[in-house]
Amino acid sequence: MNQIITYLTFNGNCREAMEFYRECLGGELKIQTLESSPNEIRFPSNMKKYVVQASLKKENMLLMGTDMVNEKLIKGNAISILVDSEDEVQVKNYFNKLKEGGTQIYPLDKTFLGYLFGGLIDRYGHQWLFHCKC
Repeated sequence: MNQIITYLTFNGNCREAMEFYRECLGGELKIQTLESSPNEIRFPSNMKKYVVQASLKKENMLLMGTDMVNEKLIKGNAISILVDSEDEVQVKNYFNKLKEGGTQIYPLDKTFLGYLFGGLIDRYGHQWLFHCKC
């Protein structure tokens, strides 16, 4: 089975961000750091706590992240994480939790089609969109 997965890159704060996302979305979080990898000795001690790979799994959602980047990290607006649900209460809950410390782009409101839609940039600079056919 093929799958497209959201994989986020951070500047040394992947653990903090993924723990925040777990608080907001729920699910099971797994984190592997450099200090627990076979490549630990190849990196300076100040990088030992960096996350090689983190995964947050809940039902059919999978969000992954890392602190490992080969070049300077540049955040942009070309990618958004879309949360699509048929549960209006859940969408509102996710939206309100994820906007804490972030910036609301579009208020979570009914569109002219009657769907619930909203958008924000979270405290880590990642853009989220929310959609509900409710």
